[in-house]
Amino acid sequence: MPIQYWNLKPAPDFTRLIRSLQIQGNQEFVPFLELFADPEIIAAFLDESVPLSTNDRPNHAKLEASINQKIRFWHALGYDAICDGPVLDFPGILSLESVDTAVYSRSTRKWVNEKSGQITCWADFEHYPWPRAQNADFFPLEYMAAHLPSGMGILAMVSGIYELLSWLMGFETLCFALYKQPDLVGAICERIKDVIVPVTQTLVQMDRVIGIWLGDDLGYRTSTFISPKHLRQYIFPIHKEIAEIAHKNNMPYLFHSCGCMKLIMEDLITDVKIDAKHSFEDVIEPVEVFYSRYGKRVAVIGGIDVDLLSRGTEDQVRRRTREVLDSCAQGGGYILGSGNSITNYTPLKNFLAMVDEGRKFNEIHQGAL
Repeated sequence: MPIQYWNLKPAPDFTRLIRSLQIQGNQEFVPFLELFADPEIIAAFLDESVPLSTNDRPNHAKLEASINQKIRFWHALGYDAICDGPVLDFPGILSLESVDTAVYSRSTRKWVNEKSGQITCWADFEHYPWPRAQNADFFPLEYMAAHLPSGMGILAMVSGIYELLSWLMGFETLCFALYKQPDLVGAICERIKDVIVPVTQTLVQMDRVIGIWLGDDLGYRTSTFISPKHLRQYIFPIHKEIAEIAHKNNMPYLFHSCGCMKLIMEDLITDVKIDAKHSFEDVIEPVEVFYSRYGKRVAVIGGIDVDLLSRGTEDQVRRRTREVLDSCAQGGGYILGSGNSITNYTPLKNFLAMVDEGRKFNEIHQGAL
Protein backbone atom coordinates (compact mmCIF):
# COMPACT_ATOMS: atom_id res chain seq x y z
CA MET A 1 0.00 0.00 0.00
CA PRO A 2 1.83 3.13 -1.22
CA ILE A 3 2.19 6.02 1.18
CA GLN A 4 0.10 8.22 -1.13
CA TYR A 5 -2.96 6.13 -0.19
CA TRP A 6 -2.82 7.36 3.39
CA ASN A 7 -4.37 10.81 3.66
CA LEU A 8 -3.54 11.74 7.24
CA LYS A 9 -2.00 15.19 7.58
CA PRO A 10 0.67 14.79 10.25
CA ALA A 11 1.25 17.47 12.85
CA PRO A 12 3.50 15.79 15.42
CA ASP A 13 3.81 17.18 18.92
CA PHE A 14 5.69 14.99 21.38
CA THR A 15 4.56 17.17 24.32
CA ARG A 16 1.05 15.71 24.09
CA LEU A 17 2.55 12.21 24.27
CA ILE A 18 4.51 13.23 27.37
CA ARG A 19 1.34 14.60 28.96
CA SER A 20 -0.39 11.29 28.40
CA LEU A 21 2.58 9.34 29.76
CA GLN A 22 2.52 11.53 32.86
CA ILE A 23 -1.29 11.24 33.20
CA GLN A 24 -1.72 14.99 33.28
CA GLY A 25 -5.39 15.91 33.46
CA ASN A 26 -8.16 15.02 31.06
CA GLN A 27 -7.08 13.55 27.76
CA GLU A 28 -8.03 15.79 24.86
CA PHE A 29 -5.98 13.85 22.32
CA VAL A 30 -5.01 10.17 22.24
CA PRO A 31 -1.48 9.80 20.86
CA PHE A 32 -0.26 6.67 19.07
CA LEU A 33 2.85 4.70 19.98
CA GLU A 34 4.55 1.43 19.04
CA LEU A 35 7.66 -0.26 20.37
CA PHE A 36 8.56 -1.08 16.77
CA ALA A 37 7.21 -2.19 13.42
CA ASP A 38 9.00 -4.89 11.47
CA PRO A 39 10.92 -3.44 8.51
CA GLU A 40 8.86 -5.52 6.09
CA ILE A 41 5.69 -3.73 7.24
CA ILE A 42 7.37 -0.34 6.88
CA ALA A 43 8.61 -1.16 3.37
CA ALA A 44 5.19 -2.46 2.32
CA PHE A 45 3.48 0.73 3.44
CA LEU A 46 6.04 2.89 1.65
CA ASP A 47 6.00 0.59 -1.41
CA GLU A 48 9.77 0.21 -1.13
CA SER A 49 12.28 -2.55 -0.52
CA VAL A 50 13.79 -3.34 2.87
CA PRO A 51 17.25 -1.70 2.83
CA LEU A 52 18.80 -3.37 5.87
CA SER A 53 19.37 -6.94 6.95
CA THR A 54 20.49 -8.06 10.41
CA ASN A 55 24.05 -8.50 9.12
CA ASP A 56 24.13 -4.93 7.76
CA ARG A 57 23.80 -3.02 11.05
CA PRO A 58 27.44 -1.84 11.09
CA ASN A 59 26.87 -0.51 7.56
CA HIS A 60 26.00 3.13 8.17
CA ALA A 61 24.87 3.79 4.60
CA LYS A 62 22.22 1.07 4.81
CA LEU A 63 21.42 2.11 8.36
CA GLU A 64 20.68 5.63 7.14
CA ALA A 65 18.28 4.27 4.53
CA SER A 66 16.53 2.18 7.16
CA ILE A 67 16.20 5.12 9.56
CA ASN A 68 14.87 7.33 6.77
CA GLN A 69 12.19 4.73 6.12
CA LYS A 70 11.21 4.64 9.78
CA ILE A 71 10.93 8.42 9.91
CA ARG A 72 8.76 8.62 6.79
CA PHE A 73 6.57 5.76 8.01
CA TRP A 74 5.85 6.98 11.54
CA HIS A 75 5.55 10.62 10.51
CA ALA A 76 3.06 9.84 7.75
CA LEU A 77 0.88 7.92 10.20
CA GLY A 78 0.72 10.73 12.74
CA TYR A 79 3.01 9.43 15.46
CA ASP A 80 4.73 11.86 17.83
CA ALA A 81 7.75 9.70 18.67
CA ILE A 82 9.90 6.89 17.29
CA CYS A 83 11.58 4.21 19.37
CA ASP A 84 15.15 3.27 18.56
CA GLY A 85 18.39 2.49 20.32
CA PRO A 86 22.13 2.22 19.90
CA VAL A 87 23.86 -0.72 18.24
CA LEU A 88 25.18 -2.80 21.13
CA ASP A 89 25.84 -6.50 20.74
CA PHE A 90 26.36 -9.18 23.35
CA PRO A 91 28.10 -11.64 21.01
CA GLY A 92 27.41 -15.31 20.60
CA ILE A 93 23.78 -15.50 21.77
CA LEU A 94 22.62 -18.87 20.46
CA SER A 95 19.57 -18.99 18.21
CA LEU A 96 17.45 -21.42 16.23
CA GLU A 97 16.08 -20.78 12.76
CA SER A 98 13.13 -21.78 10.61
CA VAL A 99 11.28 -20.72 7.47
CA ASP A 100 9.34 -17.46 7.84
CA THR A 101 5.78 -17.94 6.58
CA ALA A 102 4.59 -14.42 7.46
CA VAL A 103 2.50 -12.23 5.16
CA TYR A 104 5.57 -10.08 4.50
CA SER A 105 8.16 -12.83 4.81
CA ARG A 106 11.86 -12.26 5.52
CA SER A 107 12.66 -15.83 4.33
CA THR A 108 13.84 -17.09 7.72
CA ARG A 109 12.88 -16.39 11.33
CA LYS A 110 15.14 -16.77 14.35
CA TRP A 111 14.48 -17.24 18.04
CA VAL A 112 16.70 -17.66 21.06
CA ASN A 113 17.83 -21.15 22.06
CA GLU A 114 16.34 -21.58 25.54
CA LYS A 115 18.18 -24.79 26.47
CA SER A 116 21.71 -23.51 26.78
CA GLY A 117 23.75 -20.36 26.24
CA GLN A 118 27.28 -19.06 26.07
CA ILE A 119 27.73 -18.88 29.85
CA THR A 120 26.97 -22.01 31.84
CA CYS A 121 29.81 -21.92 34.39
CA TRP A 122 32.47 -19.62 35.84
CA ALA A 123 35.00 -20.59 33.16
CA ASP A 124 32.52 -19.45 30.47
CA PHE A 125 31.99 -16.22 32.40
CA GLU A 126 35.72 -15.48 32.52
CA HIS A 127 36.23 -16.19 28.80
CA TYR A 128 33.12 -14.43 27.49
CA PRO A 129 33.97 -11.35 25.35
CA TRP A 130 31.98 -8.88 27.41
CA PRO A 131 31.10 -5.67 25.56
CA ARG A 132 31.72 -2.34 27.24
CA ALA A 133 29.56 0.74 27.24
CA GLN A 134 32.21 2.36 25.04
CA ASN A 135 31.42 -0.24 22.38
CA ALA A 136 27.90 1.12 21.91
CA ASP A 137 27.33 2.82 18.55
CA PHE A 138 24.94 5.76 18.99
CA PHE A 139 24.92 6.62 15.29
CA PRO A 140 21.27 5.51 14.75
CA LEU A 141 20.03 7.99 17.33
CA GLU A 142 22.37 10.76 16.24
CA TYR A 143 21.27 10.38 12.63
CA MET A 144 17.60 10.15 13.57
CA ALA A 145 17.81 13.27 15.75
CA ALA A 146 19.31 15.23 12.86
CA HIS A 147 16.56 14.16 10.44
CA LEU A 148 13.36 14.01 12.50
CA PRO A 149 10.55 16.36 11.46
CA SER A 150 9.78 19.17 13.85
CA GLY A 151 7.62 18.06 16.75
CA MET A 152 8.77 14.43 16.83
CA GLY A 153 10.85 12.93 19.63
CA ILE A 154 12.83 9.78 20.28
CA LEU A 155 12.11 7.20 22.93
CA ALA A 156 15.51 5.62 23.48
CA MET A 157 15.36 1.84 23.74
CA VAL A 158 17.40 -0.01 26.37
CA SER A 159 18.18 -3.73 26.35
CA GLY A 160 16.32 -5.92 28.84
CA ILE A 161 18.25 -7.08 31.90
CA TYR A 162 16.45 -10.39 32.44
CA GLU A 163 16.41 -11.04 28.69
CA LEU A 164 20.17 -10.65 28.38
CA LEU A 165 20.70 -12.84 31.45
CA SER A 166 18.49 -15.63 30.12
CA TRP A 167 19.88 -15.39 26.59
CA LEU A 168 23.47 -15.54 27.78
CA MET A 169 22.85 -18.53 30.04
CA GLY A 170 19.95 -20.21 28.27
CA PHE A 171 16.66 -20.37 30.17
CA GLU A 172 17.11 -23.94 31.41
CA THR A 173 20.65 -23.24 32.60
CA LEU A 174 19.47 -20.09 34.36
CA CYS A 175 16.73 -21.96 36.22
CA PHE A 176 19.25 -24.43 37.65
CA ALA A 177 21.84 -21.72 38.33
CA LEU A 178 19.43 -19.67 40.44
CA TYR A 179 19.67 -22.43 43.04
CA LYS A 180 23.04 -24.05 42.34
CA GLN A 181 25.15 -21.06 41.21
CA PRO A 182 23.43 -17.90 42.50
CA ASP A 183 26.78 -16.11 42.70
CA LEU A 184 27.26 -16.67 38.95
CA VAL A 185 23.80 -15.28 38.22
CA GLY A 186 24.60 -12.21 40.29
CA ALA A 187 27.97 -11.72 38.58
CA ILE A 188 26.38 -11.85 35.12
CA CYS A 189 23.77 -9.29 36.16
CA GLU A 190 26.50 -6.99 37.42
CA ARG A 191 28.36 -7.21 34.11
CA ILE A 192 25.16 -6.45 32.23
CA LYS A 193 24.52 -3.50 34.54
CA ASP A 194 28.06 -2.22 33.95
CA VAL A 195 27.16 -1.87 30.27
CA ILE A 196 23.51 -0.85 30.28
CA VAL A 197 23.60 1.82 33.02
CA PRO A 198 26.35 3.95 31.39
CA VAL A 199 24.64 3.57 28.03
CA THR A 200 21.43 4.91 29.58
CA GLN A 201 23.34 7.83 31.08
CA THR A 202 24.47 8.73 27.58
CA LEU A 203 21.02 8.29 26.04
CA VAL A 204 19.32 10.82 28.33
CA GLN A 205 21.81 13.48 27.19
CA MET A 206 21.16 13.01 23.48
CA ASP A 207 19.29 15.42 21.22
CA ARG A 208 15.57 14.73 20.68
CA VAL A 209 15.44 11.96 23.28
CA ILE A 210 12.29 12.45 25.37
CA GLY A 211 12.19 9.22 27.40
CA ILE A 212 13.67 5.80 28.07
CA TRP A 213 11.85 2.63 26.99
CA LEU A 214 13.19 -0.65 28.36
CA GLY A 215 11.89 -3.93 26.98
CA ASP A 216 12.32 -6.96 29.23
CA ASP A 217 10.01 -9.94 28.70
CA LEU A 218 9.58 -11.30 32.21
CA GLY A 219 6.62 -13.61 31.83
CA TYR A 220 4.40 -15.99 29.94
CA ARG A 221 0.64 -16.53 29.90
CA THR A 222 0.11 -17.34 33.59
CA SER A 223 3.15 -16.11 35.53
CA THR A 224 6.73 -14.83 35.43
CA PHE A 225 9.54 -16.96 34.00
CA ILE A 226 11.46 -16.91 37.27
CA SER A 227 10.11 -16.27 40.75
CA PRO A 228 9.25 -12.74 41.90
CA LYS A 229 11.81 -13.29 44.67
CA HIS A 230 14.60 -13.70 42.12
CA LEU A 231 13.36 -10.79 40.02
CA ARG A 232 13.49 -8.61 43.14
CA GLN A 233 16.97 -9.84 43.96
CA TYR A 234 18.68 -9.66 40.57
CA ILE A 235 16.62 -7.71 38.03
CA PHE A 236 14.53 -4.97 39.61
CA PRO A 237 17.42 -3.14 41.31
CA ILE A 238 18.93 -2.52 37.86
CA HIS A 239 15.58 -1.44 36.44
CA LYS A 240 15.23 0.94 39.36
CA GLU A 241 18.62 2.47 38.71
CA ILE A 242 17.78 3.01 35.04
CA ALA A 243 14.40 4.54 35.97
CA GLU A 244 16.16 6.92 38.36
CA ILE A 245 18.46 8.07 35.56
CA ALA A 246 15.43 8.88 33.41
CA HIS A 247 13.60 10.66 36.23
CA LYS A 248 16.63 12.73 37.24
CA ASN A 249 16.63 14.02 33.66
CA ASN A 250 12.89 14.76 33.73
CA MET A 251 12.06 11.91 31.39
CA PRO A 252 9.49 9.12 31.70
CA TYR A 253 10.53 5.50 32.09
CA LEU A 254 8.46 3.19 29.92
CA PHE A 255 8.40 -0.52 30.65
CA HIS A 256 7.60 -3.28 28.15
CA SER A 257 7.09 -6.86 29.19
CA CYS A 258 5.10 -9.70 27.72
CA GLY A 259 3.37 -12.16 30.01
CA CYS A 260 1.38 -12.12 33.23
CA MET A 261 2.65 -9.40 35.58
CA LYS A 262 0.06 -9.72 38.37
CA LEU A 263 2.58 -10.92 40.96
CA ILE A 264 5.01 -8.07 40.35
CA MET A 265 2.99 -5.03 39.27
CA GLU A 266 3.23 -3.45 42.71
CA ASP A 267 7.02 -3.88 42.60
CA LEU A 268 7.16 -2.23 39.20
CA ILE A 269 4.98 0.69 40.25
CA THR A 270 6.14 1.37 43.80
CA ASP A 271 9.77 0.20 43.77
CA VAL A 272 11.03 0.46 40.19
CA LYS A 273 8.67 3.41 39.61
CA ILE A 274 7.75 2.79 36.00
CA ASP A 275 5.72 5.56 34.37
CA ALA A 276 4.01 3.43 31.73
CA LYS A 277 3.28 -0.24 31.06
CA HIS A 278 3.25 -1.80 27.61
CA SER A 279 2.37 -5.21 26.15
CA PHE A 280 -1.02 -6.78 26.68
CA GLU A 281 -2.74 -9.95 25.52
CA ASP A 282 -6.48 -10.43 25.79
CA VAL A 283 -6.02 -14.04 26.95
CA ILE A 284 -3.92 -12.82 29.89
CA GLU A 285 -5.66 -9.57 30.80
CA PRO A 286 -7.50 -7.26 28.38
CA VAL A 287 -6.05 -3.80 28.41
CA GLU A 288 -9.23 -2.17 29.72
CA VAL A 289 -9.14 -4.48 32.78
CA PHE A 290 -5.55 -3.44 33.47
CA TYR A 291 -6.47 0.20 32.89
CA SER A 292 -9.34 0.04 35.39
CA ARG A 293 -6.95 -1.33 38.03
CA TYR A 294 -3.77 0.68 37.42
CA GLY A 295 -4.66 3.49 34.98
CA LYS A 296 -4.57 6.20 37.67
CA ARG A 297 -1.05 5.15 38.70
CA VAL A 298 0.74 4.36 35.43
CA ALA A 299 0.10 5.26 31.82
CA VAL A 300 -1.15 2.44 29.61
CA ILE A 301 0.27 1.87 26.13
CA GLY A 302 -1.40 -0.19 23.42
CA GLY A 303 -3.52 -3.26 24.00
CA ILE A 304 -4.99 -4.00 20.56
CA ASP A 305 -4.19 -7.70 20.60
CA VAL A 306 -1.56 -8.91 18.14
CA ASP A 307 -3.51 -12.11 17.51
CA LEU A 308 -6.51 -10.05 16.45
CA LEU A 309 -4.35 -7.74 14.35
CA SER A 310 -2.72 -10.68 12.58
CA ARG A 311 -5.71 -13.00 12.14
CA GLY A 312 -8.83 -10.89 12.51
CA THR A 313 -10.80 -9.03 9.87
CA GLU A 314 -10.53 -5.29 9.35
CA ASP A 315 -14.02 -4.82 10.80
CA GLN A 316 -13.06 -6.81 13.91
CA VAL A 317 -9.96 -4.66 14.40
CA ARG A 318 -11.96 -1.46 14.04
CA ARG A 319 -14.63 -2.64 16.47
CA ARG A 320 -12.08 -3.73 19.08
CA THR A 321 -10.12 -0.48 18.73
CA ARG A 322 -13.28 1.53 19.37
CA GLU A 323 -14.04 -0.60 22.44
CA VAL A 324 -10.60 0.04 23.91
CA LEU A 325 -10.74 3.76 23.17
CA ASP A 326 -14.19 4.09 24.72
CA SER A 327 -12.98 2.26 27.86
CA CYS A 328 -9.55 3.84 28.32
CA ALA A 329 -9.04 7.03 26.36
CA GLN A 330 -11.23 9.59 28.07
CA GLY A 331 -9.85 8.96 31.56
CA GLY A 332 -6.37 10.13 30.60
CA GLY A 333 -3.07 8.30 30.51
CA TYR A 334 -3.86 6.04 27.55
CA ILE A 335 -1.82 5.77 24.34
CA LEU A 336 -3.20 3.81 21.38
CA GLY A 337 -1.17 0.95 19.92
CA SER A 338 -0.87 -2.76 19.40
CA GLY A 339 -0.61 -5.21 22.25
CA ASN A 340 3.06 -5.72 21.42
CA SER A 341 4.40 -4.55 18.05
CA ILE A 342 3.52 -4.46 14.36
CA THR A 343 4.85 -7.77 13.14
CA ASN A 344 5.53 -8.86 9.59
CA TYR A 345 2.65 -11.34 9.90
CA THR A 346 0.18 -8.48 10.46
CA PRO A 347 -1.87 -7.56 7.36
CA LEU A 348 -1.14 -3.93 6.69
CA LYS A 349 -4.83 -3.11 6.30
CA ASN A 350 -5.48 -4.23 9.89
CA PHE A 351 -2.74 -2.04 11.32
CA LEU A 352 -3.99 0.94 9.33
CA ALA A 353 -7.55 0.22 10.50
CA MET A 354 -6.40 0.56 14.11
CA VAL A 355 -4.64 3.85 13.37
CA ASP A 356 -7.62 5.14 11.40
CA GLU A 357 -9.99 4.46 14.28
CA GLY A 358 -7.65 6.42 16.53
CA ARG A 359 -7.66 9.28 14.06
CA LYS A 360 -11.49 9.29 13.90
CA PHE A 361 -11.73 9.18 17.69
CA ASN A 362 -9.48 12.22 18.01
CA GLU A 363 -11.37 14.15 15.35
CA ILE A 364 -14.72 13.49 17.03
CA HIS A 365 -13.58 14.29 20.56
CA GLN A 366 -11.51 17.34 19.67
CA GLY A 367 -14.46 18.68 17.69
CA ALA A 368 -16.65 18.29 20.76
CA LEU A 369 -14.41 20.41 23.00
